[in-house]
Amino acid sequence: MFVDFAKIEIASGKGGDGRIAFRREKFVPKGGPAGGNGGNGGNVIFEANENLATLLDFRYSRKYEAEDGQEGGTSLKDGKNGKSVTIKVPVGTVIKEAETDVILCDLDENGKTFVAAKGGRGGKGNSNFATSTNQAPRYSEDGKPAEIKTVILELKLIADVGLVGFPNAGKSTFISAVSAAKPKIADYPFTTLVPNLGIVNYHNYNSFTIADIPGIIEGAHEGKGLGLRFLRHIERTRSLLIMIDVNSEDIQAEYDTLLNELQKYSEILSGKDHLVAITKLDTADEEKKAEIKNLKIKGYDKPIYTISSVAHLNLNKIIDALWEMIHK
Repeated sequence: MFVDFAKIEIASGKGGDGRIAFRREKFVPKGGPAGGNGGNGGNVIFEANENLATLLDFRYSRKYEAEDGQEGGTSLKDGKNGKSVTIKVPVGTVIKEAETDVILCDLDENGKTFVAAKGGRGGKGNSNFATSTNQAPRYSEDGKPAEIKTVILELKLIADVGLVGFPNAGKSTFISAVSAAKPKIADYPFTTLVPNLGIVNYHNYNSFTIADIPGIIEGAHEGKGLGLRFLRHIERTRSLLIMIDVNSEDIQAEYDTLLNELQKYSEILSGKDHLVAITKLDTADEEKKAEIKNLKIKGYDKPIYTISSVAHLNLNKIIDALWEMIHK
């Protein structure tokens, strides 16, 4: 199951208290202060891991706690530091503070780490407070408290190309035809309910990734359909492929609507380089094919690609064009 949102509680370890103790050795009736320092509490650390692809695990485990630091010992022995907790998440996970929605960290590279809750510092033992005027202090320092917070995890897929189109525009069929991804495909809207990633092999030794998200409808930027939930998955893509069904009643209006939704959701999204593909060419009659040959789209000055994923028509051409676009 693909899960791209989770809310969890994290708590670092409390710092161990400093110790009040004195030397007690034979023939030393009045030994000096010998209380050790408390250990530091463990941290809560997030780490991006490329082998993970979903936040599903956080549906079942919602609380993560690091270990407390131990109390300082006698004979100047310091307490052990508490063990830290490392939470592995997929590459592309954004960590937000739940109360403020402020982004704390964007784990967009494999191996990148972030300390989300720092362990409390251990308190000082009484041996640290001895002075020339107070050679036997009878006080120590308490360990610092733990950091406890609720954080939100949001996964944003990282891909070279994001597929954009109305429901049933042929995006899932396309990604299954050019990669090994096998999304659910059916002849009705919103077949795709979760994002899919596909790796396209290009000329044997190269490859690039494509992200297929559920179809966009008018008002997607306000959350209509599955808009808000999945538009974020194409925020990181380097470029976009806008896909429009050849049987659309108004291709220009569909193109304008899609671009408008992208712009209202994010200026960055609408500014990404993109190509246009007219899909399902195998379903068009000769009159429609002739019409598409002379098609012009206002506001778009690049070649318009006509393809059929089912019949594998012109797929090599569009793959070449996508490769060229993302490697400009």
